[in-house]
Amino acid sequence: MPFSLPYLASNKNVGALFEKIAAAKIPDKFTHAVLTQTIGLKGANDRQLIPLLRNLGFIDQANTPTPDYNLLKGENRAIALADGMKRAYGPLFDANQQAHKLPLNSLKSLISQVAGADADASGRIAATFSALTKVADFDGELAEEGARKGGSSGGGAGDTGNGNNAGATGSIGDTPPPPPRAPGLRTEFHYNIQIHLPANGNEETYLNIFNAIRKTFQ
Repeated sequence: MPFSLPYLASNKNVGALFEKIAAAKIPDKFTHAVLTQTIGLKGANDRQLIPLLRNLGFIDQANTPTPDYNLLKGENRAIALADGMKRAYGPLFDANQQAHKLPLNSLKSLISQVAGADADASGRIAATFSALTKVADFDGELAEEGARKGGSSGGGAGDTGNGNNAGATGSIGDTPPPPPRAPGLRTEFHYNIQIHLPANGNEETYLNIFNAIRKTFQ
């Protein structure tokens, strides 16, 4: 079964988004007003950055920042972004654990295989994936689970300090990664649920679908 993978119409502000999130106060809701006024990204294509944050697991379906959003403000933010990519693009990493290291043509082929996408869609997904990879750190590990509750000691509302991906264009930061954590089972789980609604359905059809989902998770 093909998987749906996120992509943007324009990737030019991906790096800027995470740099500005690191500097800004954590909002109660990450709304379009926050994106344009607080973060300062006002382009028509920048609206797609909000659902991208949702796919990465940094905001929930109500646009409320999750505990992982706090990590985007600390010294481990590049590592947190890599973890978010593993959530959003899980099927790619299931097929190839080193997907982030693939050359562009190989990445497109993997996307086509996993998502069943045509050449145009595979190229768009690959471009967004590559833009995120440039500001993520796949070599480090998050130092403290407690960082999810309030960010790391090195990050605050006005912190513009650097992260861990030295030398990358648009990098989130340049500080060395923290000492690796002792290996062990990480007990948090993240689920991305996708609902494909019939195009010819009426209001009653949609209500029945959502009521069935609600009963399932009660």
